[in-house]
Amino acid sequence: MIQLERGTLWDKTLETTARAIRIGALKPIITEGMFIYDCGVDFLVRIISSLARKAEEKGGSEERGERKNPFLPYENELFVSNISETHVCLLNKFNVIDHHLLIVTRFFEDQDMLLNEQDFEAIWACMAEFEGLAFYNGGESAGASQRHKHLQMIPMPLVKNGPGVPIEPLFRGAVFEGGLGLIPDLPFVHSFVRLVSDDLGQIPKAAGITYLLYRRMLEAVGLNSFVDPEETRQIGPYNLIFTREWMLMVPRSVEFFGPISINALGFVGALLVKNRQELELVKEAGGMTVLKLTAIAL
Repeated sequence: MIQLERGTLWDKTLETTARAIRIGALKPIITEGMFIYDCGVDFLVRIISSLARKAEEKGGSEERGERKNPFLPYENELFVSNISETHVCLLNKFNVIDHHLLIVTRFFEDQDMLLNEQDFEAIWACMAEFEGLAFYNGGESAGASQRHKHLQMIPMPLVKNGPGVPIEPLFRGAVFEGGLGLIPDLPFVHSFVRLVSDDLGQIPKAAGITYLLYRRMLEAVGLNSFVDPEETRQIGPYNLIFTREWMLMVPRSVEFFGPISINALGFVGALLVKNRQELELVKEAGGMTVLKLTAIAL
């Protein structure tokens, strides 16, 4: 059952953000952005100038043998809204992008567990509120930094006056069979679907449709070979990215390109580097090669 009151999430996000910044609960990571063109995509590369602070705070507890779950309990100062009986919405404490939301299960579930209809219902309740990009880092090798199951959502477009996401121009070449698509210009294993807006007006219906598509996409990329059809743990890492108009799934081989961690946002053309040396690595290799070498190359 959805508990989020329609038409309130954006205002709650703004109010919580302002308050969390004022009291120091939100720790935005300052970046500079630049574009690197490769293979038909203007990759947006952000260079971090304050990552050391996040690493220090995260590493401090790990050195003491602790792996604190930041979502149980969550910081009240980062709480945005109840979403459903199963999920809450929080601000991302260390946000690179403004108004970065986390849709988190109320009770612990592992990030290696498959998404279920309740997960899709919660994210669609948020997607109905404002145009956003939702994504899921399925496992540590897919860029997940926390073991507690959480989806994420950021406002679109990622770049003012640009496409919704940098890689979107390639979607025009998608080839479909049986409702599932492939994008010829992506040199790695993936599955792509377009969503019909008429089917998505009601949250439970949207959740049911996209959950079934998600299971078909898992099968298409080789991640649905379960001995037990009721199995709820994934058999390999992957990223899932979607909007109101499309869904993209990419199975992963490794998390890192050199020292650079790649998560779901990388596969829509948005990369994050810690310094100029890492930026040069991306320039030399090309953004598409970075993705190819961290996915499963074709």
